[in-house]
Amino acid sequence: MEIDAIVKLIETGMPGCQAAVTGDGRHFEAVVVSDEFEGKTPIQKQRMVMATVKTQLESDELHALSIKTYTKAQWEALQG
Repeated sequence: MEIDAIVKLIETGMPGCQAAVTGDGRHFEAVVVSDEFEGKTPIQKQRMVMATVKTQLESDELHALSIKTYTKAQWEALQG
């Protein structure tokens, strides 16, 4: 699966978020920034992102996706 396709799935499934994806064609890592994560538990955040690529995971088109989630404020604080 292509990186651009994964970004599009996540950003379409979570309007207003920003996603950055890296990977080797089978295993990917996504960093997703969205204010929708505010007040959510880590598992709730993971589920929100995984729901955007559920079909691709179930078909094994996307084999593995590691996710890091941040609110916009958290992301800006990390960036210094």
